[in-house]
Amino acid sequence: MQQQPYSIEQLQGEQTQVSSVLRNTYGLLAMTLAFSGLVAYMAQQMNAAYPNVFVVLIGFYGLFFLTVKLRNSAWGLLSTFALTGFMGYTLGPILNRYLGMANGGEVITAAFAMTALVFCGLSAYVLTTRKDMSFLSGFITAGFFVLLGATLVSFFFQISGLQLAISAGFVLFSSAAILYQTSEIIHGGERNYIMATISLYVSIYNLFVSLLQIFGIMGSDD
Repeated sequence: MQQQPYSIEQLQGEQTQVSSVLRNTYGLLAMTLAFSGLVAYMAQQMNAAYPNVFVVLIGFYGLFFLTVKLRNSAWGLLSTFALTGFMGYTLGPILNRYLGMANGGEVITAAFAMTALVFCGLSAYVLTTRKDMSFLSGFITAGFFVLLGATLVSFFFQISGLQLAISAGFVLFSSAAILYQTSEIIHGGERNYIMATISLYVSIYNLFVSLLQIFGIMGSDD
């Protein structure tokens, strides 16, 4: 009989912590998306060149691991904005490439709208149903290696339809990652809002770029 109040208090404490992580995650995510969008716009206006692929990889993974190391300190916030700002910079030249197409503006608008719809829809589904999506972890791990292998193959071989297949794979992969990460937050698997923010941001970035590629390919066939 004495254990029940303790259990209720413990449950309430966990729910309060989950609510705090959710609130902080979506607040930081909104700020990083806005900052990333601003940097992307500036890079696009300046006609910045897309960085070398090695610069992109070193910049992303360097800032990512730095953020992981600093995730429990205030410096983690600074590295989070550095990472998302860098990714926003890489997005500027990509947008310019699509704006050079006849229907580039429509492609970007469609990709942006679809990204927002998918993210909001998947997040709302998990938040309202509170379903445990931990079973997706295996799919996400396998998907990562499959997409990595397919991307490496695309560097060395020109296979018809491979790029479209990779983009479609990234859409599925990013969607699964959004479901999984949101579930991890509400079920207490992710207690650090900085890491939750980065995971969701990367999924949104990959989703948007992949949809750009898909709509761009489809539009070029018209």
